[in-house]
Amino acid sequence: MALKAVHVSGVPDLSQVPENAALALSSSSTFSTGDNSVMAPFKLQKFMVIGHRGSGMNMLNSTDVRLKAIKENSILSFNEAGKSGVDFVEFDVQVTRDDCPIIFHDNFILAKEAGCILEKRVTDLSLAEFLRYGPQREAGKEGKSLVRKAKDGRIYSWKVEQDDSHCTLQEAFEKVDQSLGFNMELKFDDNINYQDEDLVHIIQVILQVVFEHAKDRPIIFSSFQPDAARLVRTLQTIYPVFFLTNGGSEVYIDVRRNSLDEAMKLCLANDLQGIVSEVRAIFRNLGAIPRIKEANLSLLTYGQLNNVPEAVYMQYLMGVEGVIVDLVKEIAGAVSDFVKPFKEGQVDCLDRLEEELRMQENTRAMFSQRELSFLLKLIPELIKSFPGKEEMLS
Repeated sequence: MALKAVHVSGVPDLSQVPENAALALSSSSTFSTGDNSVMAPFKLQKFMVIGHRGSGMNMLNSTDVRLKAIKENSILSFNEAGKSGVDFVEFDVQVTRDDCPIIFHDNFILAKEAGCILEKRVTDLSLAEFLRYGPQREAGKEGKSLVRKAKDGRIYSWKVEQDDSHCTLQEAFEKVDQSLGFNMELKFDDNINYQDEDLVHIIQVILQVVFEHAKDRPIIFSSFQPDAARLVRTLQTIYPVFFLTNGGSEVYIDVRRNSLDEAMKLCLANDLQGIVSEVRAIFRNLGAIPRIKEANLSLLTYGQLNNVPEAVYMQYLMGVEGVIVDLVKEIAGAVSDFVKPFKEGQVDCLDRLEEELRMQENTRAMFSQRELSFLLKLIPELIKSFPGKEEMLS
């Protein structure tokens, strides 16, 4: 099937959005899987495991072969994650110069050509130019040799055990198991000052593909860009929108990005449905969790600490509703072991903690003594941070 760029004539702009559009999806009352005629209460029904960029991001400088097993943000990676038991896959959406939503994380794409490293901004490429990088769909064709720049500036060949070609958002809808949810991060460059009209156009392009191809697939939108999160919530009332934040781990000029409290303010002011926080921010500020829950906001986390089963277990106990992870098989398996139904009538917070620890007695052997010590030391602080039973059990 030939791929083509899409246009945005079918998606309303801000001037066409009814004044009461925000009322169509309240932050705590509705969630749709794509059919406007079927609306259900917005409630994450279980503790969710979400595959980061599919089956995990590629860390080419890591000695852990699991982080170089499958090409990230690819159809192969998404479908393999689905086989591992995750509920959603998280991926990054950008829009090419000719208005086609594609799935790629980095702001710049690098290739080795004639012994030189050439770097181009992804959104400056056309769809055809983007697809020339890496493995090609057609047999006998060879793409540009992809490399990647690490945070320390070093360049690595982008080689993984199971490679795959780049893909568009439309292809993901068409080729990934329909039961697998999509956590779609709208990707923007921190170093660019976007105007609302720029953001609106990009979001319109993405929404057209979503509306045409999502069917009944569960979808969550998210973005680190505060105005993009605000605008995607204004431009559509079908899918929940989460604000991504590192919760103060890094400092930005835009204060809305610098703390969990600022993230809450943004969500409440714009009827967003939840927050996706860097996990360390949650552990450093346990008291934020009950405040987030009292505000009827959902809470997910991301970060490398989510690849440690004990850290995920603690979040489950604290009331975090899901984790974005790289070690998909390992964490999905660990979660299936410790997420068990509780006995009817067992509502006391301390009883629940004790019961959880008893239920884990047979699996403690998988935890190192250091990791177990980390878990147990956090529990007293956890209890102090939750004065009532409702916060723990809701």
